[in-house]
Amino acid sequence: RAQYGIREKQLRIAFNEARRTDGLTGENLVELLEMRLDSLVLRAGFARTTAQARQMVVHRHILVDGQLVDRPSFRVKPGQLIHVKAKSEGTEPFQVAAAGGHADVLPPVPGYIEVELDKLQARLVRRPKRAEVPVTCDVQLVVEYYAAR
Repeated sequence: RAQYGIREKQLRIAFNEARRTDGLTGENLVELLEMRLDSLVLRAGFARTTAQARQMVVHRHILVDGQLVDRPSFRVKPGQLIHVKAKSEGTEPFQVAAAGGHADVLPPVPGYIEVELDKLQARLVRRPKRAEVPVTCDVQLVVEYYAAR
């Protein structure tokens, strides 16, 4: 929960959906959490922290395929383009991001996202695989915890 900045109920909803999906529940859970808009804004390098990524989305700076989306939990589908609103591109946080200023604190951009930092654009190319996601917890323990509830 802490790594994605979400509440208990949101994680439980994601877990239930992951359990209904074909495949391993733990891998499905990580995929679903990683396809959230706030997670992709962070992984693309537009934000320095999860909280900043959520704030950028809620404060209406982020567009998905040209449409304004202000819900951090929005599920991005493969092929959709995430970009910063033109009016917001000149603000300091996005200027720092475009210059690559967050590279020192963020892991490298995963292979499931194509990023053009100079244009402040990112595209989800495909569903993320568990091995590509820089999550530092034992997903199996999370699955066991929620399976018992």
